[in-house]
Amino acid sequence: MTERLRGARDKENRRENILDAAEVVFVERGFDRTPMDEIARRAGISRALLYVYFTDKAAIMRGIMLRAIDSMCRRFEQAVADGATGLAQLRGIGRAYYAFSRDESDYFDVLTNMNTFPASGEDDEQVRQLRERAAYSTRLMVEAMENGLSDGSLAADRVRSPLQTAYFLQGALHGVIMQTRGPHSPVDEGGEPGISDREEAEQLVLYAIDMLGRAIRSD
Repeated sequence: MTERLRGARDKENRRENILDAAEVVFVERGFDRTPMDEIARRAGISRALLYVYFTDKAAIMRGIMLRAIDSMCRRFEQAVADGATGLAQLRGIGRAYYAFSRDESDYFDVLTNMNTFPASGEDDEQVRQLRERAAYSTRLMVEAMENGLSDGSLAADRVRSPLQTAYFLQGALHGVIMQTRGPHSPVDEGGEPGISDREEAEQLVLYAIDMLGRAIRSD
């Protein structure tokens, strides 16, 4: 391995280590209450070196957002690959999104708050990557719908615009998932959810996925 390649690998490893440390501290203390000094300490580097990799705390959070959306997109890709029809792919994406919200809840929360997170003052590489990945996640849903229109599993008169339908499905399912979270959730009324509560939450989400599928499937 050349010195240049080794240096690039070491730089990427250090950047990932910083993000690893920041994820832990943000969960423990919250984004607003986490100083850059604490992230540097957890990452085992100096504050000065931290700023070599990230210009500010918001840039670190955007790095975590990129991790989160990449993880979600991999789940969507697998759902599209596994589905035999376009309708099956869409239902698979819905189940993948719910699994993501359950198994990677911190990442799910990060993406839920992404649209309200303060934007960078510049159209930098991170911002462009986030925009591209968000568009890609929607494009996977559009691809599944186009497959469904081609294979006959979706009704053309109910999916007049695959893109608009994708936005509608995203918003509808996200809203249902949010109903299963938090102290005022209908399946978690005050306190930590038990096993039965998690089962009720899953039943609700699967019901929503089924109903959304019925709304656009071919009869």
